[in-house]
Amino acid sequence: MSQVLAITRKELKTAFGSPMAAIFIGAFLLATLFAFFWVETFFARNTADVRPLFTWMPILLVFLTAALTMRQWSEEQKMGTLEILLTLPVPLPALVLGKFLAVLCLVAVSLALTAGLPVTVAFMGELDWGPVAGGYLGALLVAASYTAIGLFISSRTDNQIIALILTVLVAGLFYLVGSSGVVGFAGTSTAELLRLLGTGSRFASIERGVVDLRDLVYYGSLCLGFLALNTLSLDRSRWSGGPRTRSYRVNAVLAVILALANLALLNLWLTRVPSLRIDLTAGREYSISSTTRDLLANLREPLTLTGYFSERTHPLLAPLVPRIRDLLAEYRLAGEGKVAVSFVDPKEDEELEAEANQMYGIRPVPFQIAGRYEASVVNSYFHLLVKYGDQYATLGFDDLIEVQRHKDGQLDVRLRNLEYDLTKSIKKVVYGFQSLAAVFADVGQPMTLTAYVTRASLPPELGEVPGRIDKVAAEIEKESGGKFQYRMLDPDEPGAGVSRQQLTEGQGLRPFSLGLFSEESFYLHLVLQVGDKSERVYLGGEMAEADIRKDLEAALKRSSSGFLKTVGLWTPKPSAPPYGGQPPQGPTFQALTEALRSNYNLLPVDLADGRVPGEVDVLLLVAPQAMTDAMRFGVDQYLMRGGAVVTLAGHYALDLQPYANRLGVKKIEGGLAELLAAYGIKVEDGLVMDLQNEPFPVPVSRNLGGGFVVQEIMQVNYPYFVDVRSSGMNRESPVVANLPAVTLNWASPLAVDAAASGGKAFTTLLQSSPQSWVTTSTDVQPDFSRYPDQGFATGETMAPSVLALAMPGPFTSYFADKPAPVLAADKPDPGPELGPDGQALPPKEPEADKTPEPPPPLVKRSPDSARLVVVGSAEFVNDTVIRITQSLGQDRFLSGLELVQNAIDWAVEDEDLLAIRSRGTHARLLAPMSRKEQSVWEGINYGIAIVALVAVSIAGAVSRRRETAMAIELGE
Repeated sequence: MSQVLAITRKELKTAFGSPMAAIFIGAFLLATLFAFFWVETFFARNTADVRPLFTWMPILLVFLTAALTMRQWSEEQKMGTLEILLTLPVPLPALVLGKFLAVLCLVAVSLALTAGLPVTVAFMGELDWGPVAGGYLGALLVAASYTAIGLFISSRTDNQIIALILTVLVAGLFYLVGSSGVVGFAGTSTAELLRLLGTGSRFASIERGVVDLRDLVYYGSLCLGFLALNTLSLDRSRWSGGPRTRSYRVNAVLAVILALANLALLNLWLTRVPSLRIDLTAGREYSISSTTRDLLANLREPLTLTGYFSERTHPLLAPLVPRIRDLLAEYRLAGEGKVAVSFVDPKEDEELEAEANQMYGIRPVPFQIAGRYEASVVNSYFHLLVKYGDQYATLGFDDLIEVQRHKDGQLDVRLRNLEYDLTKSIKKVVYGFQSLAAVFADVGQPMTLTAYVTRASLPPELGEVPGRIDKVAAEIEKESGGKFQYRMLDPDEPGAGVSRQQLTEGQGLRPFSLGLFSEESFYLHLVLQVGDKSERVYLGGEMAEADIRKDLEAALKRSSSGFLKTVGLWTPKPSAPPYGGQPPQGPTFQALTEALRSNYNLLPVDLADGRVPGEVDVLLLVAPQAMTDAMRFGVDQYLMRGGAVVTLAGHYALDLQPYANRLGVKKIEGGLAELLAAYGIKVEDGLVMDLQNEPFPVPVSRNLGGGFVVQEIMQVNYPYFVDVRSSGMNRESPVVANLPAVTLNWASPLAVDAAASGGKAFTTLLQSSPQSWVTTSTDVQPDFSRYPDQGFATGETMAPSVLALAMPGPFTSYFADKPAPVLAADKPDPGPELGPDGQALPPKEPEADKTPEPPPPLVKRSPDSARLVVVGSAEFVNDTVIRITQSLGQDRFLSGLELVQNAIDWAVEDEDLLAIRSRGTHARLLAPMSRKEQSVWEGINYGIAIVALVAVSIAGAVSRRRETAMAIELGE
């Protein structure tokens, strides 16, 4: 080893003793910084990562290693010193390793001089150091492979220029063989093989922070293989052609061939071995989470995961298939025999394609691809099927990937969040397959339903309800196999074992009053006890047997851990258009609806009858407005019954004025402000404006002089789009813990009324930055003629504003001291029934035996399990705003959708997916900075690189000059 290090030191001193090393390293640094700031437009990406640093690294290292290795053996041959080296008492492998380590040290110095980039980026934003470490490790591995290639080629010629050119060609070939430009001409299986051979495609995995054993072995194999060829090449220069050395020559060649063959077989064998890797990213973003592992470990039936991928597909999609294969392999291992994974090409099997089309609705997607001689359209499959029992879910092209268009027109296609997409689909089919029998099979604690009913004091219209409860409960008890018990107790009967006072004081069950001023009351309460947890069961609808069965099953399934939740969604109805023949006007929330439907059972509700369906686990109110008293009553009583309510309740909504070419907002009337204020959360008047904001394209008037004014669309910093970063989030709350940032559009500030809330605890989820203020003006159009800096007047008082709150129960009903609304009066009049001729039919006589639907009993106080989340804006999930945001090439709206889903999961205490919903889906953002500040940071990086290069060059030169000549004693 000492001989290897001696040769390494000698080569390093030689390199730094001349300006060539400094020139090569300087050119490398210049190209790296140029690619980082100009080609990859670091500041325009607004992302606190250093992927642009490593994106071009495999290409730049081709030229750097070729320049550093071209002289290593070629110059020795040209100067005639190779013969001296070969006659020294030093083994050939030591000579080769010495020069290899010397070049690798020079490359390491070059990479170390770029360390200023991640350090400065860490000051500009929250940098994940895992991918940084992976990127530098990958760069060293790539450089080592190229160095071995360059040394071998240098040993085959005495011309440095030829060695440089051939090294660039061979190393470049290894990079290109796995690139998208090459694999696009091959099918999926061939393309996967090519990517296994490519140095650049292998580097992509390590670059994102995942160190895979297979990649390490691949780069190690390249190094060992070409170093062996280098040793053989030097050894051949000493061979003679005589028969005495024939066996030695044959054995040496065979040894190298066998070594190369074994290295190739090792890499092929590792492709079939489960992935052994280390995830360096913060939060292990590319590893299966404990949530997924727990879900797969508790499977009761076989789960089938099938990938439908065509052999011929779009070249930008082909590199994603191996990553999908790797993740599905980890799912298979985590399933411990209960997860079956397969990949098929429906184009190769007509029966399989017919099954995919007809049974699962999986159809090919047309892609336009460019061939060698012409462009064509190919219909290819890019789908995943998740099947469990008779339930299934499909993930298509739009569900799996996201596309980002760069300014130069290039597309960046990547997987969205594969683990989250897969796990949520698995959870949906698994728990959607659960029957009541499965609930009883899974429950490990006794389940007891107790009905507290005062039969004698029940209103006449409720007289038959206890009998219906008895019948339904008896049926469920029979189905449970002894795991469900039912009993009915009358607090008014002596010997019942329970009294009204005990129910009121001990369990908080208060009787229902027969009227606002009546002293008579009754009990009709159902309590489900599972272990040490109890839940009130509220009966809805007409309290028929079917309604009672549905409400009881919903309560039993809610007690089953992780059961798929039902979200009741209320959105404002579109208003009538001002002109005939036009579609209804108003905001739409299709993106939110699709996101919810993929994770929950979504049930649209209108609340017109003052009731929330019993199967609803959480009620989501989006932009509540024009609500009747009956609707408010339904929301209030749902919360009083222990429900969970999430409301996006800002005071203002987007009001597009296309004819005036202006942007506007309008105040919402008839919302939930009074109701929320009664619970202790006040939605204040005004709009929050923040200097920390997201840009927005708005129409701006520009004066050209001479009376000419033009209207143009400009992307400006828009203070009404409040950009909430990590500093404005409560990281202790799971609702926002994993979100990188959230933009709230035209948000209203929130406040907590301690007196109305009863002093109970609440959680501030989001708040604006200290550079924010509140305005009551609804003129949201920027005016740069009056305010050239921001387009708006800056507030005199700057302070953070609360934008989202979460509050647990108990709550006091808004209608506790008010008469309940007359629900029938709030129902819309359908008008007379029309006959086939369009004429009004005479009104029907009411059915004599039809029992009128009983009014719901008033609940005046909620249990502690009730939960309320309020966000001071609904426009961040408005489809119009989302489309505009997408047009800017931004995906910040995804964080808003995740915020809503996280709030739903927290509200129903179903937080399984919270940990993985935001993993790896969004980039960490840079801190807001001006153009001047960006230029300063860029200049600092150039300065650090120059100073570091000069320091290294001076240190090398000083070390070279301090060398003393070795004294040679001449004999007499």
